[in-house]
Amino acid sequence: MVDSPYLVRPGKKFRMKDIKTNDGGQFDGDRDAAEIASKKNLEKLAELQDVLYAQAQHAILVVLQAMDAGGKDGTIDYIFSGVNPQGCQVTSFKVPTTLEKSHDFLWRIHQAVPAKGMIGIFNRSHYESVLVERIHGYAPKSVWKKRYEHINTFEKLLADEGTTIVKIYLHISKEEQAERIQKRLDDPKKNWKFNAGDLDERKLWDDYMEAFEDALTKCSTKDAPWYVIPSDKKWYRNYVISDILLRTLESLDLTYPKPIEDIHKYRVV
Repeated sequence: MVDSPYLVRPGKKFRMKDIKTNDGGQFDGDRDAAEIASKKNLEKLAELQDVLYAQAQHAILVVLQAMDAGGKDGTIDYIFSGVNPQGCQVTSFKVPTTLEKSHDFLWRIHQAVPAKGMIGIFNRSHYESVLVERIHGYAPKSVWKKRYEHINTFEKLLADEGTTIVKIYLHISKEEQAERIQKRLDDPKKNWKFNAGDLDERKLWDDYMEAFEDALTKCSTKDAPWYVIPSDKKWYRNYVISDILLRTLESLDLTYPKPIEDIHKYRVV
């Protein structure tokens, strides 16, 4: 866990209103400076990912959650644009299949956890089970209210076994969401992204905010912290996430494996 003004402090009640969606941090609106800083972070991130992959002693799991049009795809595209594809995997969790629904809610999640040496990115995640299922009544309260503890236990297991977990909520305003959804309607190249169901989910904004606050409060732990990232300004979102991930990798004991014994004696002929 690295420190950040956007860290949800374990054991403390979190409220969405405490973090401004349009925050620009230390850059004070200087987009160019933020983009330069982000680029430097990504270069260092790529270097450390090479060591992570070679050493194969640690795994990184990045969990992304957001409201519709919150920027999950854009975040993945930007932050991981320079890493080695062999050491990175993205899993998008859609509506559970019949097979997945016949198992416990973490069954399909555990199968997608990255192996050591890998960076895994969850586009949506096991948290849908205390968000969508809670709000739409797909699971009764007697079931979903127990899941926070199950999630914490599951994530502690992963952490104890060598997976470093970074959970990111992309925090946008309702007004920003409206603009982004409208662009999907107006731009023919983005029409494919539009889903009429997003408008129905938008009507439940307040319910989602309440559910997210509960999940962030109850499931931000030392082993698996949540970060709530201001995301109205995509350039600032990119900087903050790249900074958090870079410092997370720097906190690990990453070194290249030792070469074979007497490697200096070998010659290519």
